[in-house]
Amino acid sequence: MQQQHRPPELVGGSLPVFVFPNELVFYADDQSSHKQVLTLYNPYEFALKFKVLCTAPNKYTVVDATGAVKPQCCVDIVIRHRDVRACHYGVYDKFRLQVSEQSQRKALGRKEVTATLRPSASQDPPSPRPQDEERRIADSEFFEQTAFQTGRKKRGNRCCVKLPLDGAKLSQNSIESRPVAGGPSLLTVLLGLVCMAALMLPTLGEQESTVPVYLHLSVNKKLVAAYVLGLLTMVILRT
Repeated sequence: MQQQHRPPELVGGSLPVFVFPNELVFYADDQSSHKQVLTLYNPYEFALKFKVLCTAPNKYTVVDATGAVKPQCCVDIVIRHRDVRACHYGVYDKFRLQVSEQSQRKALGRKEVTATLRPSASQDPPSPRPQDEERRIADSEFFEQTAFQTGRKKRGNRCCVKLPLDGAKLSQNSIESRPVAGGPSLLTVLLGLVCMAALMLPTLGEQESTVPVYLHLSVNKKLVAAYVLGLLTMVILRT
């Protein structure tokens, strides 16, 4: 029986949650930016279920605000800004992604992603807010579930490949160091020609031949030449 992987014993909310990107930026003059995608990764050996909460649920629509992520997989969460008005320019909202084990209600971890609306991508972004002016949201009661849409076909998980930190570099080096397949070497070709010439020489004992006697080969020598020629043919075909 296959052993079922269990999540580690963690203090509530201490499980690291991996989300990309960490910030959503919407532009009022760019209709395509009104739809953003958050990718939630599950690098663990056990499945997770997730829920998306927001500090301003009336401004956004989340497709599949709840769902599950299989082990070693990831899922895309589509977020649409549905209240693009000038009064919301520069206002920072927050999305909170809570994850838990499928059989539990208690959250194992959470991750917050900021979202802001800007008038145009060509304008300079606003200066960072001072720490004392940043709106602090400590309790989940300030977060509410956004209006959600369930697509006709629910988005599935995408499997992720585990790579080392320098995996891209290693892959590139392995490709560069891979020898390029070429034709047979000159020595192989010359040896093959010698074997063919040996097979074409007369056999020892033949009387009617214009070839000198010292070039007559015995049957054993021709068998050896034929065997070597067969090996060389295999080598040439593989290259």
